[in-house]
Amino acid sequence: MELGVDVLAILFCVALAAGFIDAIAGGGGMLTVPALLSVGIPPAQALATNKLQSSFGSFSASWYFVRNGLVSLKQMRLAIACTFAGSAIGAILVQHIDASVLTSLIPVLLICISLYFLLSPNIGVGGGTPKLSEAAFAFSVGTSIGFYDGFFGPGTGSFFTICFVVLAQLGLVEATARTKILNFTSNIAALILFILAGLPIWKVGLIMAAGGFIGARLGAHIVISKGQRFIRPMVVIMSMGMAIKLLWQQHPQWFQLAF
Repeated sequence: MELGVDVLAILFCVALAAGFIDAIAGGGGMLTVPALLSVGIPPAQALATNKLQSSFGSFSASWYFVRNGLVSLKQMRLAIACTFAGSAIGAILVQHIDASVLTSLIPVLLICISLYFLLSPNIGVGGGTPKLSEAAFAFSVGTSIGFYDGFFGPGTGSFFTICFVVLAQLGLVEATARTKILNFTSNIAALILFILAGLPIWKVGLIMAAGGFIGARLGAHIVISKGQRFIRPMVVIMSMGMAIKLLWQQHPQWFQLAF
């Protein structure tokens, strides 16, 4: 489909903002997917094009974190492999299984995560004894959240971050950096399957990818320079925002009654 230069410029800016947000707290898809749908792109192609552009953003943030020594890819290789496998399986099964159960459950989990970060003043300090070994974390968390991202997706960054903080006992900055590595992994696994199905709109996706790459690089810099005091409120805001958005889609009558 052909889109005007003005529309493509708007999508570039939306992706830049989404990449910035996603690098810090996740949830950039809240901006990019509705933007793609609003310009008339069919849902399946919108999701595939969003995976294309978000892969560049998550790569940008991941690369920045690796270059600055926050992440060891060698140490994470098992988690990366498990996440890739889980995401690929999820992307295949979503074509055959109804995801309605997840759409009802995920807002509740996102609200719980936001409240946990909001009400726990010492969360994300790090330094505690991990509750799982690296291998157990990779097989349980990497595979399951990778599967979820390939199958459904919203809140993946929040779920990875809370697991790294609570189960691996990492500080919030390191947890965010590792989250981005696994987020990029799950994005790539799902994107490969979308490409094989011929779904991404390359022109739109690559223009947005340029914006997402820049935004993610800026967001990754903020994570390192501002640290926990900036990440924590962003995780709370984005988790709660995603929960409200999903609830609005599922139960619009609740919001009509409220307003």
